[in-house]
Amino acid sequence: MEAVEPETGERQTDAASKGQAAIKPEFLTTKEKFHEFLDAELQEVESSEKDQTDEIQEPQHKKPKHDLQEKSRAEGQRLRGQNKSRPHVKPTTYEEKRLCLAVLQNRDCAFGQKCYFLHDVGEYMRTKAADIGDSCYLYDTFGKCGYGLSCRFAKAHTTADFQTMEDGELMKTKEGRTTVKNALSKELQNRLRKRKVVFTKSEEYLKSLSKSKDKTDGGGKDVCSTKEPGDAVEERPTPEESQAQRMSGPDERPLVKTVGPLTDADVIKLRPCEKKKVDFRDKLYLAPLTTCGNLPFRRVCKRFGADITCGEMAVCTNLLQGQQSEWALLKRHESEDLFGVQVEGCFPDTMTKCAELINQNTEVDFVDINSGCPIDLIYKKGGGCGLMARTRKLEQIIKGMHHVLDVPLTVKIRTGVQEKSNVAHKLIPEMKGWGVSLITLHGRSREQRYTKLADWDYIGACAELARPVPLFGNGDILSYEDAVRAKQTGVSGIMIARGALIKPWIFTEIKESRHWDISSSERLDVLRDFTNFGLEHWGSDTRGVEKTRSFLLEWLSFMCRYVPVGLLERVPQKINERPPYYMGRNYLETLMASQNVGDWVKISEMLLGPVPNNFNFLPKHKANAYK
Repeated sequence: MEAVEPETGERQTDAASKGQAAIKPEFLTTKEKFHEFLDAELQEVESSEKDQTDEIQEPQHKKPKHDLQEKSRAEGQRLRGQNKSRPHVKPTTYEEKRLCLAVLQNRDCAFGQKCYFLHDVGEYMRTKAADIGDSCYLYDTFGKCGYGLSCRFAKAHTTADFQTMEDGELMKTKEGRTTVKNALSKELQNRLRKRKVVFTKSEEYLKSLSKSKDKTDGGGKDVCSTKEPGDAVEERPTPEESQAQRMSGPDERPLVKTVGPLTDADVIKLRPCEKKKVDFRDKLYLAPLTTCGNLPFRRVCKRFGADITCGEMAVCTNLLQGQQSEWALLKRHESEDLFGVQVEGCFPDTMTKCAELINQNTEVDFVDINSGCPIDLIYKKGGGCGLMARTRKLEQIIKGMHHVLDVPLTVKIRTGVQEKSNVAHKLIPEMKGWGVSLITLHGRSREQRYTKLADWDYIGACAELARPVPLFGNGDILSYEDAVRAKQTGVSGIMIARGALIKPWIFTEIKESRHWDISSSERLDVLRDFTNFGLEHWGSDTRGVEKTRSFLLEWLSFMCRYVPVGLLERVPQKINERPPYYMGRNYLETLMASQNVGDWVKISEMLLGPVPNNFNFLPKHKANAYK
């Protein structure tokens, strides 16, 4: 034993210095042996299934791309960074002939012979891709599958004469139940597109903001000259318009002298004590995650114990334009008991109107302002982290949104823009007086991204400055031990982002104060739950299946970084430690450890069937792409 302990310590030191997780030596392997093992198992599976079906086509790009990667590394080139401008493949391209929606709903098609889609059920069934499984999750859960014959599990609820079956008893138990809220109605979408939505409170605030600018400028100076570059130019009213405004008043009503009690026509503003209050303290907050933080993933995290969930970042101008894809980010599942939405913008008028629109048409518990997004697309136009350098605009946005909202307003920020120039400690005392109910601080700057560890000492100092407003810390939480150390800094709670993507059961670990050595079969069950939720959310037809697959592959690009607890030489795994090549305790555990996108596709085929012939997926990070 005395001879082994120094070697173990040396291995831990070497692994830590290389930024790798310390794995027990009996599980370590080389890259070549790792891929040989997976390829050998794959060949056995393919040979056993070759006589059963010819539809499963493994992606052919794995081997040549693997060889090209080896060649590029031999030449000294490293695959780093992101694959920007990734090709967007519409899920509709995976199905050549689609059945008309009117046929699925048993009604006459309004387009008649000019309809682009198929009306012949027999022809559609002959050309339709093979079913994925024998049971349909939607039919088993709700008693009816709304996708009918187009469902990729249609044989579970289709008769011999192509009629869709229904389970009446199960449907009665679900009657009148709304599982997903905050959907965009056609009526509201049309009003937004025609700009017929009235923003009473927002106009009231913007008028007061305009008056305060006039006073600041002394009345004689042009207001437009004080605007920052990129601001919208405010047109000054003509003398005739000014006369009409004085005659009609600010609310476009005739000046009538009223006596007595308030009437319904009077504008009654809620007092601060009457607004909805939320107790955020000591809760686990699942961060709003772009792409991966979708509704099915949030449902998975809720099952594991997440207390607060938030929708993906939505751009305020897209919401005001009534874009269906942007409004989909606001959808809320019934299991999300404490749910908020996050919006991004850079001007007080659009952000205030967006907040009023959300307040009137959705059911949310809070609204979050994204003042921490580091990506260039958002930052260069003044949003995200750019707001931290535009404090005057940030103040106007926060005060305006607080004025129109009946729910708490929260803000997510970073330490600053530049790496060695923190500004969060200067902003936080000011934000307390602007109407913020919660501040979330990510312990990194925009320039730093993820190159260094989060500064929790700085987060703790900011938590002191924020009192009595609760402040949540965010950064590098991957185990309950990390969560305990984070809470010791004095924060009111913690937000978890990448840690939840790598292992969503982290919420259970934190609440139960233990390390969960979850098996590969249990992890596959978690992925199966996600795919079922995805089929419910995006649909069980070919279009929905492939959309679910794309989001599953995006998630697997993070989940493959997880190292099972039973394989670790030192517990717990740190979030900045990447796993070396290792053999799992079984084939599935080894497959889940692969960084190769081709192996992620294999996992998706276990749950969603074989990929289409023209299937293509380019991972976000170049390190996972073989080219």
